[in-house]
Amino acid sequence: MPALKPTGLTAKITWIGHVPDRDAQLESEPLTVAELSFEGVEGEDHGGLTRPSCSRVLAQHPRGTEIRNTRQLSIVSVEELRMIAAKMNIDQLDPSWIGASMVVEGIKDFSHLPPSSRLQAPSGATVVVDMQNRPCVLPAKPIEARQPGAGASFKPSAVGLRGVTAWVERPGPVSVGDTLSLHIPDQRAWAGHD
Repeated sequence: MPALKPTGLTAKITWIGHVPDRDAQLESEPLTVAELSFEGVEGEDHGGLTRPSCSRVLAQHPRGTEIRNTRQLSIVSVEELRMIAAKMNIDQLDPSWIGASMVVEGIKDFSHLPPSSRLQAPSGATVVVDMQNRPCVLPAKPIEARQPGAGASFKPSAVGLRGVTAWVERPGPVSVGDTLSLHIPDQRAWAGHD
C-alpha cells in the first residue's frame, strides 16, 4: 500500500530564489529556473547534505552538531505573504527580503502542510516538507532597509505563516510557472499528544 497519496491539489511556482552567501546577506536573488540536486538549489548557501545544528534543534543536539540538512529550501505561499504584509501594515512583502527559495500559489494553509508531504514538479523533481518554518529576526534588516519602521514587525506577524522548510528527494529542474502536485502521508493525525 502506498505511504503517500496524491491530493489532486496543486500549487503554481510564482518565484524562485537563492541565497548565495548568507553571511553577507539573507536576501535571496531571483531565478527563473533552479536545478535541484540532492543538496538543494545549486549555488544556495542553505544547501548541502548536512548542516550545523541551530537554535531550532537545541533540545535534540548541541549547537553546531553536524546533522542531516532538512532545511535546504524555504518555501512560502503568495497567500500567506499577503497576510504577513497586511499584519505588518505594508503593501507587499518581497520574498527576497526573507531569503525565500520558492514562492507558490494555490494551496490553502500552506504553512501547516503535514510533515513528509511531497511537492512534485512536472520534471519529476520532488521536495519533501520537513516542517513549518518558524519566523526569526534575520529578515528585519532587509525589510527595514526598504520599509522603514516595519522590520521588527516581521517576526510576530509571520507566526504560523512563514511557510515550510523542505529538502530534495528527487533531483531535477523547477521553473517559475511550473505546477507542483501535492502528495500527503496516508495516515491520520497523531492523537498521542495534547
